[in-house]
Amino acid sequence: MKSVWQETASLPSFPKLERDIHTDVLIIGGGISGILTAYRLKERGVGCVTVEKGQICSGVTGNTTAKITSQHGLIYAKLLKSVGAEKAKKYLLANENALRQYESLSRKIDCDFEKKDSFVYSTDDKKKLTDEADALEKIGFSVDFVDSVPLPVKTVGAVRFPDQAQFNVLKFLAEITKDLNVYEKTFVREMIGTTAETDKGRIFAKKVVVATHFPFINKHGLYPLKLYQHRSYVIALENAEDVNGMYVNEDKTGMSFRNYGNILLLGGGGHRTGKRGGNWNDLRAFAKTYYPEAKEKYFWSAQDCMSLDAVPYIGQYAKNTPDLFVATGFNKWGMTSSMVAAEILADLITGNKNDFADVFSPSRSMLRPQLLINGFESVVGLLTPSKKRCPHLGCALKYNKTEHSWDCSCHGSRFSEDGKVLDNPANGNLRE
Repeated sequence: MKSVWQETASLPSFPKLERDIHTDVLIIGGGISGILTAYRLKERGVGCVTVEKGQICSGVTGNTTAKITSQHGLIYAKLLKSVGAEKAKKYLLANENALRQYESLSRKIDCDFEKKDSFVYSTDDKKKLTDEADALEKIGFSVDFVDSVPLPVKTVGAVRFPDQAQFNVLKFLAEITKDLNVYEKTFVREMIGTTAETDKGRIFAKKVVVATHFPFINKHGLYPLKLYQHRSYVIALENAEDVNGMYVNEDKTGMSFRNYGNILLLGGGGHRTGKRGGNWNDLRAFAKTYYPEAKEKYFWSAQDCMSLDAVPYIGQYAKNTPDLFVATGFNKWGMTSSMVAAEILADLITGNKNDFADVFSPSRSMLRPQLLINGFESVVGLLTPSKKRCPHLGCALKYNKTEHSWDCSCHGSRFSEDGKVLDNPANGNLRE
């Protein structure tokens, strides 16, 4: 089960760390957010080492749908209500800036970068769409409300963001990583201050960025309460129509659409990790109904960290950790969010002011309804009887019949049938 990106791109390989080293900045995690942060720091002349427990970009980054957009569902009406116009506009501008950074870099990289319009559509709630369009007008961003979109399902309209983009993420990163100082198959087992302990050597750093998808240091930041994880599924179809844009449903159970060359990427079937959901069954049933002549060429799944308020956590890991930083909680919008993270973290680490940092601060208020849900799921997971327990914080594991894995609904760790860790925050295999 490989994504279209993994089948069409070739990434460079890097050595395993075999000795003690020193560096100005250590980045833990070789996905797109860690790689882009290392790239930006290198541009500024900062000594930097990136370590990845497996191969770079082999996790969530390799299983994205690779949409580059500042349209993150219907987020702006919510932000306008929760944090006000100034911060809502900053969120928008930070992501628009990220889009332009990708566009600039992609001029020099053969990564199938294409400008495309982005749409959020609804099948039954036009008011949600008009409220979003009104919110965007209030913060000074001109968008279109369109009555129809070229999708096989009936809709009541869509909000359109012009001049967004899509690309082949692994072709892009293959070029970005070429001159970076990276160690693969290098697992950080423990952090002592800003010193990382690995199997074969220690890394002595002045500052550390945790870009491990779900932060693995539990004693700071309360991330097990601030995050939960959500699975999503994709099938790639040949002989299906070109939808000429990027589309997501405002309903979390709805479908997403975008083309890559002559292939249609159909996404959906999502659910909280450790819970039941539609998975590929929903997508295949949809394809059978609406694209009966299409042929499935690839299928894959991904896992995303979801924050309490739909805004990523980017900045100091916690208030009391001035030399420890984090990038997480991208809420399914990892392409633009990773570039936003790279820009903010590079500024914070080098002592420069960043106009958007306050919006993404990990130390902002946790008082959101999702906090109660996360707390409830943790209590249920701890009290549920089960022979298999997650080594992260001891929650019960549930068997995922579709993906043949053991999943934790508390914090989203996943394990293969033979107990090997597939997704963090667990940092080790299941114990017998």
